[in-house]
Amino acid sequence: MSKDSLFKPTWSSDKLLASKTNIDLNVSRNIIHLVDDGATIPFITRYRKEQTGNMDVDQIKYVVSKYEEIKDIRNRIQSVCKNVSNSGKMTKDLETSICMSTSLQEVETLYALHKPAPKGSFAERAKALGLEQASLDIMAGKSVPLGKLVNKNKKGLEHVTEIQKAVGHIIADIVAKDKEAFDKLREICQSARDYKLTSTKGKGLKQEKDKKTLNTKQMKNSEDPEKFCKYFSFSTNAKSPPPHVVLALNRGEECKALIVKVNVPKSVKFSFMNFACSKFLRNIHNPSDSHLIKSSIEDAYDRLMEPTLCRQTRSDLTRYAEKQAIDVFASNVKCVLLSPPTRNKTVLGIDPGFRNGCKVAVVSPLGSVLDTAVIYFHNSSSFTERNKLASLVSYYRCEIIAIGNGVACRETEFIISEMISSQVFKPLSVVYCIVDECGASIYSVSDQAKKDLPDLDPTLRGAVSIARRLVDPLAEFVKIDPQHLGVGMYQHDVSKTKLQSALDSVVEECVSFVGVDLNTCSECLLRRVSGLSATKAKKIIEWREKNGAFINRHQLLDIKVLGEKGFEQCAGFVRITHNGTKNGVDIKEEIKTGSDEDAQETKSGARKRKLGSNGKGSKSKKAKLDGPVKWNPLDATAIHPESYDIAHSFLTYVGANPEDVGTDDFIRIVRQKSSINDLKVFQDKYNIPFTTVEFISDALTRPISYDLRDGAQKPLFKTGVRSLQDLKTGETLTGRVTNVTHFGAFVDLGVGCHGLIHSNQIWQTGRPKTGDRVSVRVKIVEAQRKRIGLCLVDVLGPQQLSKNKFI
Repeated sequence: MSKDSLFKPTWSSDKLLASKTNIDLNVSRNIIHLVDDGATIPFITRYRKEQTGNMDVDQIKYVVSKYEEIKDIRNRIQSVCKNVSNSGKMTKDLETSICMSTSLQEVETLYALHKPAPKGSFAERAKALGLEQASLDIMAGKSVPLGKLVNKNKKGLEHVTEIQKAVGHIIADIVAKDKEAFDKLREICQSARDYKLTSTKGKGLKQEKDKKTLNTKQMKNSEDPEKFCKYFSFSTNAKSPPPHVVLALNRGEECKALIVKVNVPKSVKFSFMNFACSKFLRNIHNPSDSHLIKSSIEDAYDRLMEPTLCRQTRSDLTRYAEKQAIDVFASNVKCVLLSPPTRNKTVLGIDPGFRNGCKVAVVSPLGSVLDTAVIYFHNSSSFTERNKLASLVSYYRCEIIAIGNGVACRETEFIISEMISSQVFKPLSVVYCIVDECGASIYSVSDQAKKDLPDLDPTLRGAVSIARRLVDPLAEFVKIDPQHLGVGMYQHDVSKTKLQSALDSVVEECVSFVGVDLNTCSECLLRRVSGLSATKAKKIIEWREKNGAFINRHQLLDIKVLGEKGFEQCAGFVRITHNGTKNGVDIKEEIKTGSDEDAQETKSGARKRKLGSNGKGSKSKKAKLDGPVKWNPLDATAIHPESYDIAHSFLTYVGANPEDVGTDDFIRIVRQKSSINDLKVFQDKYNIPFTTVEFISDALTRPISYDLRDGAQKPLFKTGVRSLQDLKTGETLTGRVTNVTHFGAFVDLGVGCHGLIHSNQIWQTGRPKTGDRVSVRVKIVEAQRKRIGLCLVDVLGPQQLSKNKFI
């Protein structure tokens, strides 16, 4: 019997990863090494391009996710082998089969077929009577007189019929656990035409008895079982049903509104019986034994194999549907987080309401709260209240009004539209925008809100959040759990752990690639940077409050909890954009561009040490600086400190002064020497990976104010309002995508409710993303049900963020 320590897969992780993802074996090994060494996806994507074959972030995320699956497979193989071994059922062939498995499905299938049966199973009872050897002999074609096994004094062996029945149970168990037979059954099902996933109406939850034992998910779904009426008599192909259908059926089954089954056609049983009989009866010549084995095969199929197959089918479909739902949610969240900021504008945010009034907050271009108020638009003295709003807009010169899309949004929008058309705000050119307020109420009573706005009433914090979502969406949305952003699909029906992990990864990716200013960013934003955590972010903020502004990236190494690995992971994603002086130190002092010795060291590829802020190497890994701390202009770029010596050599090569980083003249000079040929000449001279040279060149041709979000679609600003009744079938309109799911995309047309582009229409024209502006044609308008059916005409300027070289 094998020991636990010997239960190892027969494959290697790097080769299996390369096979599953179709990447080069060396790239597979590099990614595994980087991930195991603690490197984050943003860091790998941006700063290890030469090791990944220049893959983009989505490709690396896919490869890393597959590597995580491989680690799960490895762990599961060990646990399954251990369980089977402890039960005494392990054989050499079985161990080999399990250790050769390259997917969780294979491992679970083998385990389902060979895991220890419950003590009360028919087969175990029969084996306890000592009938196992007789059963094996019968299957081997040997003649076994069952009458000689009769024992009148032992229960279960008193009659030949009892012995035949018990032997049949053992044979059925053997057939059900035969891997070849089960694989054949799965193959037959996959080729069957009528292999269906069906649902019928359930009994529903009992009002009193069942509600006492409901979990949170059931409580949410038990309120209106009729919302599952679409599935009361439903059938779809069980091979590849749409993910949202699987999750809907699971939810309906959870609250007992539906009865869901996998229907296996009779033809499958017929085909399987033919295969199994030819396999297990080939050596049987005794007619009675042949009849016993055939009936046992049928029993194995009906009682063991088909139910197992149905359970595995449901499990596989659910696992796939959950993964797809998480991927859709993560993609939508990414688009929301990367919404472009509204620069240099004072924004007035309105959290609409009827009885308790509209909460109003005026926010500066930097996000600070200038004023707040409560205005009662929807009462008898609305004229006076409108004047209050006009006074706030005029006094603070607000050009944009952000209206939350909650209760009273439509009524408030009509009022703002009337005020704009009546030129109440003249001479200011005021526009308004409907802002999704999902999560604003949750944020307003959170600990983060109390810390951000301690002196502000919780009812007014929501209005501040709405305004800030236009000023700087990323900085505001990171304060809210992504699950509350309203862009998911069945997020309450998937694994909370997997969903949270995926969303945290997306937030880290967005914050890191956008970058944060080390001296102005909030703790909430900083903790989301690659390589940082809540504890590390808190210590950085404490250091900043105690010592003043950061002057150099390498000062982060003074923070003990960060460590060298944390510094490596985060350094390229934090910026220091100083000018003038800080703490009395001239931070625009002359920056040396590196000596000839540095260039030779770069050329030889012998850089194995951390670099000081002046671009030269330092033997101390903490890069302690001699004399006054100096600001390095490269700290304002996306170039990683580990590449400062290369950057200085490159600036010498192109003849640019590092003091002028980000200026128009500097960018012009760098661009003149940044052709492919010029970069290759520099690469050959210093033997540096071309991807590194290209990234440095790109980083140096960006202005200091560069923001990759500027390439995304802007918010939909309006001056007038339309109603649902204004829409006409066949009319072409422009709208903004607010959510994308597997069954379609929801579009805000500015009429008070969202329209739906069905997935059939999307794939024909091109897939839009959340936040994209689209041209649509109205197909159906149902005013009473507030339903709008749309046809996608064109995607107007889709987001190109994923193709950005900084991502």
